[in-house]
Amino acid sequence: MKAAQTLRLGLSVLLIAFAALAVLSVGATGAHAATDVSTVADALKKSPVYVDPAMSGQLSSADADALAEQIERADKPVFVAVLPADFPKQDLFPNLRTATGITGLYAIRLGDQFDAKADSSVLSQDAVKNLVTSVRGEDTKTQLDNFTDRALANVGGSAPSGWSEGGGGVDTGALIGAGAVIVAGGAGAYTLVRRNRRRKEAERQAALDKLRVVVDEDITAFGEELDRLDFHPAEAGADDAMRADYERALDSYDKAKSFMAAATRPEEVRAVTQSLEDGRFSLAVLAARREHRPVPERRAPCFFDPRHGPSVADVTWTPSGGASREVPVCAADQVRLAEGHDPAVREVDTDYGRRPYWEAGPAYGPWAGGYFGGGILPGLLVGTMLGSMMASPSYAADYGSGYGNFGGGGYEGGDVSGADFDSGDFGGGFGGGDFGGGGDFGGGF
Repeated sequence: MKAAQTLRLGLSVLLIAFAALAVLSVGATGAHAATDVSTVADALKKSPVYVDPAMSGQLSSADADALAEQIERADKPVFVAVLPADFPKQDLFPNLRTATGITGLYAIRLGDQFDAKADSSVLSQDAVKNLVTSVRGEDTKTQLDNFTDRALANVGGSAPSGWSEGGGGVDTGALIGAGAVIVAGGAGAYTLVRRNRRRKEAERQAALDKLRVVVDEDITAFGEELDRLDFHPAEAGADDAMRADYERALDSYDKAKSFMAAATRPEEVRAVTQSLEDGRFSLAVLAARREHRPVPERRAPCFFDPRHGPSVADVTWTPSGGASREVPVCAADQVRLAEGHDPAVREVDTDYGRRPYWEAGPAYGPWAGGYFGGGILPGLLVGTMLGSMMASPSYAADYGSGYGNFGGGGYEGGDVSGADFDSGDFGGGFGGGDFGGGGDFGGGF
């Protein structure tokens, strides 16, 4: 009897699904009859990529589907629209954001032009500008592929719940699948949760593997400093204070190795670099005592490469395309900057080649946090790629908190906020002023 009831329930669900398919199929024939912001917004609520029918020659269905699958697989709130050049431009970005009502990053290819805007809670305006600039002048497919690749590595939050697991289109298989999920109850949802957890764990492990290479270099460099010191506790002139400094340095070295060996998540690296910083300061104090110099004050390590040891001064430094800020520097980098040379910057491997650590992935937040602590880190990283990632509300969930006040707050990426968003994030004109505009949204596409 129970089996018969279950069968009848399943058949009923499928009949409802087929009926809904018929209705949707009829409506689909006229879906693009008059493309407007509402049409684009409705499509983006269901799938991350929308291509206007008139623009199918610039981005094929297969390429659009592949791009949508990449975004969905990354579980990030990135929206992409490809629209004709004569699409209504006035206040397009704020109007589209209002129509979708979803916090995220919005990229639009309008004819041959391209621009993007984002809620500041998922990506800073500087980061958006840098991403857009990096793909200027590329053809449609190359531009959208490159922009998406780079955006997914930086944007915060998760994909909106409205996106389907396999893409945005409505088809028979999707509706039958929906009916099956209803019949199966919570089992399907549990499977999806487990899959998402496995994916996130795989991403964390990949980040830790990359980070382990850098941290091992740090540990090795500190071990070499210990060897070069050539200090013996029983040597002539050694006193209890020197021996205590040396003991603290050795303890820090051992702790760093132990912490790294036990690390299973990127955020646990913070304890490693904090131990290394403690050890380097102990060595600096020991060196001063042996040379009969005043004991140095406790300062942050050199911003450009913590392996340089404790800083000796704060200097004004302006990164390429960024704002000026005060950074702690070692004596050698202080001289380099004073003479007009580039500092000796710590570079790490990224998907785009060797880059300064502040242009690398989010896992370097805990790495930097161990060296610089929470208080000064936001000021050092303001406007950088890493600083922008750490400012997103989702960062603490993935990599832990305690890195100082990076801002954030409000709705996270993928949240439904409706019209409750900062219009300034979506104003400012398309491509630096094209298409003008005005009004409360700061103007323009």
